[in-house]
Amino acid sequence: MDTQKEALRRIISTLANKNEELQTFLETVDTTLTGLQEESWKVTSELEAELERLSSALEEKGVELRGAIKEEKQRKEAELQKQLSEGKFALLSCEELLEFANQTLNITNEEEFLKAAKQIKERVTMAPAFRLTTRPAVSENMSQFTVDFSVERAGLQRLHFLPVPRAPEIDASSCVVRDNAVTVAWQPSSEVIVDGDSGSGGGGGGGGGGGRIERYELEYRKTNKDSSLRAAGEACWEKIHDIRETQVTVTGERSKVTVTGLKFDSRFVVVRVRARNKAAAGEFSEPVAIETIAYNFGFDAATAHPELKVQGDTVTWEPQGVKGHDPRLKGKENKSSRSATPSPNKTAGSRAGRDRFAGESYTVLGDQEMSGGCHYWELRPLADWKSFSVGVAYRASLGRFDQLGKNAGSWCLHASQWLQSSLAAKHNNRAKALDWPLPQRIGIYCNYDNGDLSFIDVDRLRLLHSFKTKFSQTLVPAFTVWCGGISVTTGLQVPSFMGKFLSTNRSLSNLSQ
Repeated sequence: MDTQKEALRRIISTLANKNEELQTFLETVDTTLTGLQEESWKVTSELEAELERLSSALEEKGVELRGAIKEEKQRKEAELQKQLSEGKFALLSCEELLEFANQTLNITNEEEFLKAAKQIKERVTMAPAFRLTTRPAVSENMSQFTVDFSVERAGLQRLHFLPVPRAPEIDASSCVVRDNAVTVAWQPSSEVIVDGDSGSGGGGGGGGGGGRIERYELEYRKTNKDSSLRAAGEACWEKIHDIRETQVTVTGERSKVTVTGLKFDSRFVVVRVRARNKAAAGEFSEPVAIETIAYNFGFDAATAHPELKVQGDTVTWEPQGVKGHDPRLKGKENKSSRSATPSPNKTAGSRAGRDRFAGESYTVLGDQEMSGGCHYWELRPLADWKSFSVGVAYRASLGRFDQLGKNAGSWCLHASQWLQSSLAAKHNNRAKALDWPLPQRIGIYCNYDNGDLSFIDVDRLRLLHSFKTKFSQTLVPAFTVWCGGISVTTGLQVPSFMGKFLSTNRSLSNLSQ
């Protein structure tokens, strides 16, 4: 019976996983279908607009060519009309002179004859007919306007969709995850796809050399599943546009680009890339899931001291009106021997829960335990800070009134700039002063299995202190804040610069031995 139940539970689990996978798949197909309809409408609209522009361009060119022919015709007509008018006038003048000459031949009086002959001679000299050229000023030839658009017509017949680059292929084995940066490597393709053909055809009307890849577009999203399908509620694609060739490193036949400044707050980062030439963008590559394991935690607000305000990745000290808690009022207190700081019992009555720290502990814990492996996070003090501690602790070893570093179950780095600046490593109620300026960015590295706990001045890349011990219980990050505040950064991998510190920390004195 128990065996059958266990087998049935496994079947139910398998079916539940498959059901979730199918639901995600259907959502993806539905989204793709909607996107297809929108994209089809978009490209059809662009096609109609382009055809309209092409038609307008042809019409404009036709008007221009017709205008050139008409202008030349009008010019030649004007020249010929002018010659025609001058010729008619010359002909009329010549006919009149001819008639006068014929009449002169019939004159019998010698004096009158000589006078008329002289007039005829003078008129002939000035006659328009003898000054007029008898060749047309222009010809009827209009062959300079002959057209042959066979090449252009063939070009129009070759009109096609723009050449689109093929999808690159991401090489998962060459992708590198380091220092919260993901280097994505892919195999580029110089071939183009035309109208969805499988061939490499580089055509396409008016491509103008558009096949050359000009830039890449990379997208990534975070997920906790080793799958390219996006589950409901998961992050959408984040886009990195216009990755130019100058930003792409070419190694052998592979192109690489590094995405920096990521917070690894999920198990995987899924990446995809596509190429874009002068013409258009191609299809995205097949998505590849890259594992991005890092230590993520938040503040456990249920443990926070009543005077600590937890807000996201920040903790600030907010005194609740007790005069003795405000260091600025120190010295203004009366001379009464009674302390202005409330007793632990008095403070405990106002706590929100049994796990909340009280008294003068001013402590808050992280909400994720460490029971093995390597972990790293960073702390930055806020501008108005006066005192804080950061480290790790056994949750069960800390009493509600305990301060970090004052028992055998907590290790910390303590920094203070109240009255005077000081930096110290604390454990088991023992402190070691550290001769180093107060850091503004502290890295905390914990190797549970090796018993290493190190504190780094990240800005100066200096190992401040390292504890060497043997952890026997699960650990949690622990913080003390008094006057001011701190912020933490999680989702960080162990940075590569830790390598040079790990080989030297054995030479440092540690407080746990």
